[in-house]
Amino acid sequence: MSSTELPGVRAAAAAVAPTVGAVRVAEGERLRSVTLAGLTLSVRSRPPERKGLDPALYVHGLGGSSQNWSALMPLLQDVLDGEAVDLPGFGDSPPPDDGNYSVTGHARAVIRFLDAGERGPVHLFGNSLGGAVATRVAAVRPDLVRTLTLISPALPEIRVQWSAAPTALLAVPGLVSLFNRMTRDWSAEERTRGVMALCYGDPARVSETGFRAAVAEMERRLELPYFWDAMARSARGIVDAYTLGGQHGLWRQAERVLAPTQLVYGGRDRLVSYRMARRASAAFRDSRLLTLPDAGHVAMMEYPEAVAQAFRELLDEYGGS
Repeated sequence: MSSTELPGVRAAAAAVAPTVGAVRVAEGERLRSVTLAGLTLSVRSRPPERKGLDPALYVHGLGGSSQNWSALMPLLQDVLDGEAVDLPGFGDSPPPDDGNYSVTGHARAVIRFLDAGERGPVHLFGNSLGGAVATRVAAVRPDLVRTLTLISPALPEIRVQWSAAPTALLAVPGLVSLFNRMTRDWSAEERTRGVMALCYGDPARVSETGFRAAVAEMERRLELPYFWDAMARSARGIVDAYTLGGQHGLWRQAERVLAPTQLVYGGRDRLVSYRMARRASAAFRDSRLLTLPDAGHVAMMEYPEAVAQAFRELLDEYGGS
């Protein structure tokens, strides 16, 4: 097995991305497309303030996109040369040709992107699903990761919160079709409010401009014929990763991570339990913990200044840019 190969690949027919509305690009951001064999990734970047800064890669969570990092990236552009990737099937990235939406499949996509661009080692950031992906990347390819910052990482829990159950149920075959029939009359605005209620500690922190942008993105995603399939298969991938044992288990891989690690947990997180912070701190051998009592599942969107400061302290300790 080569250094970029991971277990669990399965073949599937390639999906063709339709023409839909344009993805939002904030002022100062750039969007580019990277084509690899069997894989096309959309990458969002913000030019660094000066040349020679350490490279960084940001990986979003389930149902998210590279836009989830638009609040944090400008706060760190004086110390990082940052890029945020749309995982296959999310944001502006079409589905992968092999149909593999497992945590392993997403990790392979990140590894292939980093290898192709020769940007590693990077400061790797991950939220939720992206946190599980980043953990796997750091474990199997330590040469690609300088530091690891995990925000509410989707690591296995024995007692999953009830509020996280609907997300887990997306993994049940046939349930997505049923859900689509039951919610076909829901507007994009109603769906967006539901997502924000689940992901934010206090949805009132979202500005009207931010909310309208999120509604527009929801409308765009709902036009994609593969959107729900990508959601369901990725949710199934998380569930499968939770049950994987041995050396490929996520907690075992967390113990193998060599990179200095910053952990961020929100006290009002309805998807990843706040109580997992202590276990994560013990699992990652070189870890620091930031707890934000009022934050939900996406602290980098709710409290970007606090997350940026925690990373700066990690960088100072590590001796980076």
